[in-house]
Amino acid sequence: MDIYICIGSSCHLKGSRSVIEKMEERIRREHLEDRVNIRGSFCMGNCTDGVCVRVGEKTVTGVNAENFDEKFETEILGELRDE
Repeated sequence: MDIYICIGSSCHLKGSRSVIEKMEERIRREHLEDRVNIRGSFCMGNCTDGVCVRVGEKTVTGVNAENFDEKFETEILGELRDE
């Protein structure tokens, strides 16, 4: 699974770097390195709703350090379970 995290200027200002760090940490903790690829992306068209993360065909908006674990469990682990 490829996960794209927006690193465009708006998402960068809203904390995309911390989301990337949390994503890397969580993928290691869950031992998903062989199943998940993290990729950077520029604007996903939801600048006011950043940080934006695309999981498969779905774009998840409003991801931040505070809600990261919840979003990871519902959006990423949920998607992996459905594979």
